[in-house]
Amino acid sequence: MTDWAITASGLRKSYGDKTVLDHIDLAVAEGTIFSLLGPNGAGKTTAVKILSTLITADGGQARVAGHDLTTAPQAVRAAIGVTGQFSAVDGLITGEENMLLMADLHHLSRSEGRRTAAELLERFDLVEAAKKPASTYSGGMKRRLDIAMTLVGGPRIIFLDEPTTGLDPRSRHNMWQIIRELVTGGVTVFLTTQYLEEADELADRIAVLNDGKIAAEGTAEELKRLVPGGHVRLRFTDPVAYQYAASALREASRDDESLALQIPSDGTQRELRSILDWLDSAGIEADELTVHTPDLDDVFFALTDGADIPDQTNQPKEAAR
Repeated sequence: MTDWAITASGLRKSYGDKTVLDHIDLAVAEGTIFSLLGPNGAGKTTAVKILSTLITADGGQARVAGHDLTTAPQAVRAAIGVTGQFSAVDGLITGEENMLLMADLHHLSRSEGRRTAAELLERFDLVEAAKKPASTYSGGMKRRLDIAMTLVGGPRIIFLDEPTTGLDPRSRHNMWQIIRELVTGGVTVFLTTQYLEEADELADRIAVLNDGKIAAEGTAEELKRLVPGGHVRLRFTDPVAYQYAASALREASRDDESLALQIPSDGTQRELRSILDWLDSAGIEADELTVHTPDLDDVFFALTDGADIPDQTNQPKEAAR
């Protein structure tokens, strides 16, 4: 049986006549990265604020780290860490002082606080900058310090709300590696992001939030199979072989200029094997074969633009009860 770090059932939140979350269900397995995608205003930050006890829901139920949000908020806070969209780093003091301040807030002893701060500063490659004012740090360094501060209390679950916004590509990739290492160490990460590549790279499961509802949920590969457009592309260098293949594969779309054919495909191993077997039996040999599947950009736009795609929510409903 799966151990769940976070479960939610029927979460609702409105501000006036604006419904931000409309009966959403979530189930996040321990030791995984769960990503919540959605356009601006979709409700991602609101979901994080509710699950991290910063605000209360208008309805529904949720458990975080085994504790009920409503009846045991203090137990939830003791088990989680939160890194928001905007850095909590105090630029007027040094990186080390920021770390020691967090240690004091977690009621660590002086010696334990210094040991924890030193270990985390080394882990996040901030030892050389530790004595410098945080205001002199680059954006990537501030983000690393922000997450290091979040880890002072040893949280089992970390909420990262758009942690790489504003970072350059190198800093973003460095942050991805940090997030992977957190999960390797047994931490569960709840990640919100607008970067589709980020969710594709990191997340074990992804939910797309749109208009306050979960539009779809699954692995990146499962979500990509929701939208049409997948195909196998066969390219030929011999015009005669191309014409023969085009005649045999009448369902394929033609590109006479490139001597290429496109066969609709969902990209699964079974279907690819079927296509290869058919080509062998027909005596057709292409010079190049490539498999094209929709990416998360296609999924995101299809789901948030209201396209008609199959309902697909693979999350176990019983886990959120």
